[in-house]
Amino acid sequence: MTTPQPAMDPSSSEADEVQLSHARAQGDAYRRAVQHMAQEVADDGGMQDVGGYSIAYALEEAEGMYHLAEGVLEWRNPEEENLHVEIAVMDAADGRFVPGLDVEIDLIAPDGSVVGPVTLPMLWHPMISHYGANVTVPADGKYDLRVRVGAAPFMRHDEINGRRFADPVETTFSGVSVERDSEPVDPPT
Repeated sequence: MTTPQPAMDPSSSEADEVQLSHARAQGDAYRRAVQHMAQEVADDGGMQDVGGYSIAYALEEAEGMYHLAEGVLEWRNPEEENLHVEIAVMDAADGRFVPGLDVEIDLIAPDGSVVGPVTLPMLWHPMISHYGANVTVPADGKYDLRVRVGAAPFMRHDEINGRRFADPVETTFSGVSVERDSEPVDPPT
């Protein structure tokens, strides 16, 4: 059963108008950064609202990232991967990033073949934390990007505003432009 998404209500025991104003300011800054990434940096990007979330995607060349291996950061460049998929999941009420979610994607090629499901872990980024991964796609072209977000497993403060994110959601971005490429980078020593 779908839980109603409350508005940002300042009459709860946990939030007043000043606190909610700070939350909206955080969300406004995050949303601007996501829009910059999706519209100015990425090869393709977009955003949709679904089930109390605003979900954005950005597609760019596969890229190197640090991985924690036995307590040591290890840089790994893409090998066969040729696309980096980024998904930002925001609270639709205030625009803030929602961490700790299970996010999974499928890329459906024009011929109907499917790359996925691919689980996207949370990634730290200097501008926007997001969910993402490098993947391998067979060809350039227009794909459908299906995004699934599981119900949020974390506890929520606030007897009024905390009644959210209890249901899984799914949305599809149709006709996203996929251009295969990779950007290996050597970090400083």
